[in-house]
Amino acid sequence: PAAAARKPARAAVAKAARRAALVVMMSPPEEVECDVVIVGGGPAGCTCALYTSRANLKTVMLDKNPAAGALAITSHIANYPGVEDTQMSGAALLERMRDQAIEYGTVARRAQVFLVEADGDSKTVYTPDLTVKAKALVLATGAMGRPPSFKGEDVYLGRGVSYCATCDGAFYQDREVAVVGVNAEAVEEAQFLTKFASTVHWVTAVDPKPDDAHAQTLLAEPNVKHWSQTRMTTIEGDDSGVTGALLHPKKGDGEPISLPVEGVFIYVAGSKPITDFLDGQAVELNPDGGVKVDEEMATNVPGVYAIGDIRNTPYKQVVVAASDGCIAAMSIDRFLKGRKTIKVDWIHK
Repeated sequence: PAAAARKPARAAVAKAARRAALVVMMSPPEEVECDVVIVGGGPAGCTCALYTSRANLKTVMLDKNPAAGALAITSHIANYPGVEDTQMSGAALLERMRDQAIEYGTVARRAQVFLVEADGDSKTVYTPDLTVKAKALVLATGAMGRPPSFKGEDVYLGRGVSYCATCDGAFYQDREVAVVGVNAEAVEEAQFLTKFASTVHWVTAVDPKPDDAHAQTLLAEPNVKHWSQTRMTTIEGDDSGVTGALLHPKKGDGEPISLPVEGVFIYVAGSKPITDFLDGQAVELNPDGGVKVDEEMATNVPGVYAIGDIRNTPYKQVVVAASDGCIAAMSIDRFLKGRKTIKVDWIHK
């Protein structure tokens, strides 16, 4: 038993040694110190940066690719308050958010974070070219960590492929769409799409449970066609976007079926929070993989906060992510300045 107990300890030591060696090997040429470092430049990260910068906290925001996040790949935004132009893309809205944060003093850098050290009063974030030391660390990397499950999924993402019916459903008025997946999220999103689509093709590799009341309600909808025990293998399309989906039913003659749809909503494995860079840290995760936070967006590690889809909240909306960023920023301001109350960020005239 003693030898068995020593094995995990030796493994932990070896892992720590490899991490330390990696940091030394990379030898980042630049080191920056700030009050707040935000990992992730989506709507949650940008909003947090805006508020912390306005609170005179030196803020550095790191984003591996401004064009790769959930908002950036959204073709149209129609449900963000104050955005009247229904032709505005997610990328355009995100650019406005980023520019506004920068205008108030945020330092935005494009960098891939591969390691963080969250313990202690000083938090350290490592990238290949930059090391950032801060008093507060904000995790805002989102939840797009699931690799594509189907051929064409990555090609047509944002051009007919979506993971959010609430976000994009209204764009498919009187059009045919496919919903892939049998979990609760798939059922709920398919139900939402029945308000808009002429036909919702529900594709499930296994049958829904007979006692699943929500699934049975969905199946009772007149514009829902259920493809039971059927796999989708390929998403078809052209320069205009998605034009169809290739299905393989388990029953019948086994011949593939080309389904003429303009939208494919995928809920096979759910979205996976991007937390790989937290490996070895004490930051607590929920059973679903999302970072666990309290009502102030604080994690179990003092000075570390998590906002947006990395929490794996079911409400994956831009306005919710922005709200998270605001809450975290105001909490950080109180935390760093030792106040007991929140300082409201508005100006009376």
